[in-house]
Amino acid sequence: MERKPPESRQGLSHREVPRVVGLLLTMALLNALLYLCLDQFFSSPRRSTEGPRPCPHGYFKMGQMRNCSPWLSCQELRTEVRQLKCVGEGAVKRVFLSEWKERKVALSRLTSPEMKDDFLHGLQMLKSLQSKHIVTLLGYCEEDNTILTEYHPLGSLSNLEETLNLSKYQNVNTWQHRLQLAMDYVGIINYLHQSPLGTRVMCDSNDLPKTLSQYLLTSNFSIVANDLDALPLVNHSSGVFVKCGHRELHGDFVAPEQLWPFGEHTAFHDDLMPSYDEKIDIWKIPDVSSFLLGHVEGSDMVRFHLFDIHKACKSQTAAERPTAQDILDTYQKVLNSLGDAVPSQTREML
Repeated sequence: MERKPPESRQGLSHREVPRVVGLLLTMALLNALLYLCLDQFFSSPRRSTEGPRPCPHGYFKMGQMRNCSPWLSCQELRTEVRQLKCVGEGAVKRVFLSEWKERKVALSRLTSPEMKDDFLHGLQMLKSLQSKHIVTLLGYCEEDNTILTEYHPLGSLSNLEETLNLSKYQNVNTWQHRLQLAMDYVGIINYLHQSPLGTRVMCDSNDLPKTLSQYLLTSNFSIVANDLDALPLVNHSSGVFVKCGHRELHGDFVAPEQLWPFGEHTAFHDDLMPSYDEKIDIWKIPDVSSFLLGHVEGSDMVRFHLFDIHKACKSQTAAERPTAQDILDTYQKVLNSLGDAVPSQTREML
């Protein structure tokens, strides 16, 4: 019998070598691509605008809670929530710093029976508009006229300058962070104008201090709307418009269409006062944003780049004012475009 030469087995292994090398190279290339993708994903320096995964309607999650819990009932509010001290009071609600399962929370109580309709309206808005733009609702009891929400120790936007002047917050007292706060504010207005409940107007905002008191500064330096007691509906297709209150308004902060149009020689009468739409919120945006930008290094440069959009917000004709989305887009473009055109001291804060 003729034997095969030993070289034939060696020839087989030589033919296998290119296949093995090709497989190894392919695996190495795939690993490199995977590394680059993961590196890009995890090292992105942009501030996250998305909160934790939202809970289903009727549930909440806050702080370090891992799972969503159902809104607290009357019985749970009565037995599990410990009231500590009053931290704020308005025409509709009195707010108490409270404790629930060793967590600080905010318990709101109706101030007087005459304001119950406003109180219940605010509760309905809180229940229906839960999102990253609105303070987290933890529970409520209509029988006791109480609402429980997440507590934010930094308080309302009225305290912004006082907070940022503290030494431990100096690293966020930059034009970048302040512009991001302005974007949060405009984002809330945009959400309300396009809400699941239709176009809603932030009516309780007839001067700057009152407007700032409607919003809370969170511990991660974002803004949430807190007071939704005066949030009427505009429906252009049905001809439904709003009037913010039943008294005469004055000053430059409110939109021109909110001022009494018949002169000082005609006494104000609510029935004669024309109604208006959501563009009154747009008029106020430049004033609120200017407050949020403050007077840190670079803030005047930001104001310069926002001049045109803010001028449009102040159009005497409401229909000519931009939408909140237009303003938000402009703010984002300015933030992006100025990222490399700042002094080194502020650039390091990005």
